[in-house]
Amino acid sequence: MFAYQTDQTYFAQIAEGIEELGAEEIRRLGAATVRPSFCGLHFEADAAALYRINYQSRLVSRVLAPLTRFTCYDTDRLYRMARKVPWKAVMGVTQTLAVFANVSNSKIRHSQYAALCLKDAIVDYFREDCGRRPDVRRIDPDVWISLFVENNRAVISLDTSGGSLHRRGYRHEGGPAAMQETVAAAIIQWTGWDGSRPLVDPMCGSGTLLAEALMHHCRIPGAFLRGHFGFEQLPDFDRGLWSSVKTRADRAIRPPIADCISGGDISAAAVETARANLRRLPHGASIRIDPSDFKQLNEWAGRVMVCNPPYGIRLRPKGGTELFYRELGDFLKQRCAGATAFIYFGDREMLKHIGLKPSWKRPLKSGGLDGRLAKFEMYAGRGAFPRRSPNPA
Repeated sequence: MFAYQTDQTYFAQIAEGIEELGAEEIRRLGAATVRPSFCGLHFEADAAALYRINYQSRLVSRVLAPLTRFTCYDTDRLYRMARKVPWKAVMGVTQTLAVFANVSNSKIRHSQYAALCLKDAIVDYFREDCGRRPDVRRIDPDVWISLFVENNRAVISLDTSGGSLHRRGYRHEGGPAAMQETVAAAIIQWTGWDGSRPLVDPMCGSGTLLAEALMHHCRIPGAFLRGHFGFEQLPDFDRGLWSSVKTRADRAIRPPIADCISGGDISAAAVETARANLRRLPHGASIRIDPSDFKQLNEWAGRVMVCNPPYGIRLRPKGGTELFYRELGDFLKQRCAGATAFIYFGDREMLKHIGLKPSWKRPLKSGGLDGRLAKFEMYAGRGAFPRRSPNPA
């Protein structure tokens, strides 16, 4: 038996900064004994919960099923132990594979070389058993294999997601500063938005925040557009159970409240891209997205604003970015009484240029940027003022 079959324990990879949200989400989806760890969450689950988490999670990046665990001080032992894994039980020789590895605080120090040793062990296993070897394909392989070595303890796992779950499938095009989907989903969660107030992204770019708001509000599974999952490779995969889990989740999808989500962008090309991306999701065609300059928009009272503005990477030079944030702050103070704004600052230094004090701010990494998500509550005649934050940065 494989390790996951013995203890029903799996590992969910998740972006830094959203672990607590992710733990709450997978518990709702059936995970038990959730424990935070380096780069993710350990949890226990039966098969139905494993399928449900892969299909419905909007925060988890991958779910790994451990195949074997062992003490490992060098790559020779890594190779020998990997050769003992019954690889034919999780993949065929005609399928393609990719191996990704992480090492931490161990005598094995080079993750790429460790991945190469594991790949060689898999290939040699099939060559000896079948007289031929499977091909390696780094992009979109049939099977993803994970290696994690920490404190000289190795875990070899099958990626039950079949590639990163942040790749929803709706975003065929993205702007130069497009936000990762799981991070956008976390932002929507942090807003606490429930559809009772209109939500708008006035700088929507490729529409990622709008799409994640739609999926949140309409209960669209995060992997709704995915055609294949790695858990289908597991030897105990139950196709009937998976069909039941998927059918139940799909039946829960509901239409949005009219006009509760909208967006715009000063770039007409970005608007067309956002519209095309949203149309790939159920009910996405109903979301209004218009070419517009946010400074020309009206009727902000009572709305929830979410946005990932340009921050020196997209559209503007550094000096122009500082001016942009001052203009954004003036717009919020002068035109947005009664609104609540959630703004992601990819460059956290830009927080001081907006001229407002946030109610709270949270560290949030996206695309290699150590940014901040800030909440601003706008009050008539008073602008924004600070409230006590449960998670100050």
